[in-house]
Amino acid sequence: MKKEILELWPELEWIKDPYLREKTARTWELALDRSVLSADDLHRVPFTLLIPEVGVTFMAHKKCVVHIARDCGHQIMEFMGDSLPVNMDHLIAGAILADVGKLFEYEIVNGKAIRGKYGKYIRHPFSGVALAEEAGVPPEVCHIIAAHAEEGNLIKRSVEAYIVHHADFMTFLPFKERLRIE
Repeated sequence: MKKEILELWPELEWIKDPYLREKTARTWELALDRSVLSADDLHRVPFTLLIPEVGVTFMAHKKCVVHIARDCGHQIMEFMGDSLPVNMDHLIAGAILADVGKLFEYEIVNGKAIRGKYGKYIRHPFSGVALAEEAGVPPEVCHIIAAHAEEGNLIKRSVEAYIVHHADFMTFLPFKERLRIE
């Protein structure tokens, strides 16, 4: 596993299965090798290009989603036990990988992140699954990547995919649609 990926994602250590941890890291290696963005850029570019001047970086959003998803998984297991089991390794890997395909959506023009040609045609759930499959990520985790965004509304989601979907949208929609009483 590359040092750069471990620095970007210390949360990989939360994945107990060494095979899944390695495949999750490998997916990020592939994405960074093929993207116009560097690991440092991820700490500067906005997490979404859909909201002007969002003020939150890609990595701040991603880390928030991963931490919320992990905490939610623990709470579901504590209060619901065997009635609603959560595979924490799949959940964490899926949360870490949910937006990996976004690295192909961005282009940098005059120092500013914009949606590039690829991003206009292929959304990140599709490119993310393609990268993850190439890296050998199991289908249970690829499902989370595929189902985390609005495209996932067309299929049945696993418990882990629901958690990542809601963690992602609860940290996106308030920027886009929140009620502001002034």
